[in-house]
Amino acid sequence: MPNIGGPELIVILLVALVVFGPRKLPELGRTVGQGLREFRRHTSGITEELRSTMDPVTTPPAPSVTTVTAAPQPVVQAPEAPAPVSAQAS
Repeated sequence: MPNIGGPELIVILLVALVVFGPRKLPELGRTVGQGLREFRRHTSGITEELRSTMDPVTTPPAPSVTTVTAAPQPVVQAPEAPAPVSAQAS
């Protein structure tokens, strides 16, 4: 969309002055201003409504992350091999 600069704005105002006349131009400006205010008010209301419906449901904040360490487990050792039986003759 092209930007409207100073010279373009002057040409638009001169055309409006010629078309509507000097008596109707202030009333026309007032009407356009009121229309823009209504448009902004309605769009901001719709925007707020959309934001409120799109926001997730407020939940309590998650607890801080803490490191949980497991209790040390007892070391299980393999059973010892039976002692060799010596062959004694009695």
